[in-house]
Amino acid sequence: MLHPDRLLPPEPGLRAIARSIHEHTRALPIVSPHGHCDPAPLADDTPIDDPAIELVSRDHYLLRMLHSQGVPLEALGVARVDGVETRAVDGREVWRTFAEHVNLFRATPSRYWLEHTLTEVLGVDEAFAPGSADRVYDEMSARLREPAFRPRALYDRFGIELLATTDGSVDSLDAHARIRTADWPGRVVPTFRPDDTVDPERSGFHANLERLADLTGEDTTTWVGYLAALRARRAAFVAAGATASDHGHPTARTADLPTAEAEALFERVREEPVEPVDAELFRAQMLTEMAAMSLDDGLVLQIHAGSWRNHNPRLLARYGPDKGADIPRPIDYVGALKPLLDRFGNEVDLTVVVYTLDEDTYSRELAPLAGHYPALRLGPPWWFHDSPEGIRRFRHLVTETGGFANTVGFNDDARSLLTIPARHDMVRRIDAGYLAGLVAEHRLAEDEAFEVAEDLAYRLARRTFRVGDGPGHGV
Repeated sequence: MLHPDRLLPPEPGLRAIARSIHEHTRALPIVSPHGHCDPAPLADDTPIDDPAIELVSRDHYLLRMLHSQGVPLEALGVARVDGVETRAVDGREVWRTFAEHVNLFRATPSRYWLEHTLTEVLGVDEAFAPGSADRVYDEMSARLREPAFRPRALYDRFGIELLATTDGSVDSLDAHARIRTADWPGRVVPTFRPDDTVDPERSGFHANLERLADLTGEDTTTWVGYLAALRARRAAFVAAGATASDHGHPTARTADLPTAEAEALFERVREEPVEPVDAELFRAQMLTEMAAMSLDDGLVLQIHAGSWRNHNPRLLARYGPDKGADIPRPIDYVGALKPLLDRFGNEVDLTVVVYTLDEDTYSRELAPLAGHYPALRLGPPWWFHDSPEGIRRFRHLVTETGGFANTVGFNDDARSLLTIPARHDMVRRIDAGYLAGLVAEHRLAEDEAFEVAEDLAYRLARRTFRVGDGPGHGV
């Protein structure tokens, strides 16, 4: 059984206050405005096939830790992409391998999410260990075959009010179309992620420009036609219910070039190979172009910067991207964002949400920027910092300068529907503990703490990502 006071402060007086705050937010609806769940199972309400593939093989948090201890990714159900033949591994074998190494995850958020998912979501009442691996696997598999554990039933049971997926600019959005026409009130919307057509260093960039032209009927060999094509795709996403765009750039650099220079830059990045300096400048220019488009169509602009993606070239060659080899790196925000903020920072109708993996910038750069510019908001702890200690550090470092209102609540960044409640439970408990400290220090009244807790758990995300607005299904 999970302890009812898990993650709450150990000091009895603080714990009592935190317990009451958490009870106030525990059952609030979930707004999940940024994640990586596949919309197809919700479109077709198909059962989750294999719990080990769902919870282990697709989770880069687990893959990176297991790889660090020498576990071959093939043993975890990850297919090789380099043409090397390997023995097929079924879900039961994956789960057994994971069980043999589950001790590696002590004191990590992965363990917290796993225990919550097994106990609270799947109803497993036996401790997960090597000796119980088969019994736990069988119990999970049996649960997932029940109607109550089909994707739409889980969505409803979890109290999800909005679930946003992440979709490339040339994705078909077919699954989202099926959701919108289904006899089901759940709101599942796409997020416009145009890295495939704005990052010249991304694999397939040039082919994607041709695909973009085919989808929109615009001439993507010209700067004017290229921008028109992106506007058309954004309009298609808005029609499908999207409330935000998202940009996974290596840095937060922005630029605001004169039209002639932007046209010349576009001509250069259309040629192969692309010079790295041109690729970085082009990404920078495109963030500012996307901000201009957001003023027109209302999409919230999210910037996820600070990750050196696929840092391990051997792993990338063997298994492809997104297998746990992404590493945080230092980022400049004050200088990098200035061209965009000079042009749009004072726009009250624009929302730019910045996420970082460089915690050093929280109090020095990001909180002061978000605490000044009307267009800028600070995203929650992300990826490596989506953890108990990371969330605590975030609150302590940004609140004094940025306040609560210049943050956007919580994004779970989940890749599996099954893990969404665990992530929201964790942050609601940590925030309850933080707010309890402010109450105990007489810096907040208890009724104010309840109000702020509800903001952090629900209202800020709902307001930022305009959950009540737009043509999305179920609104």
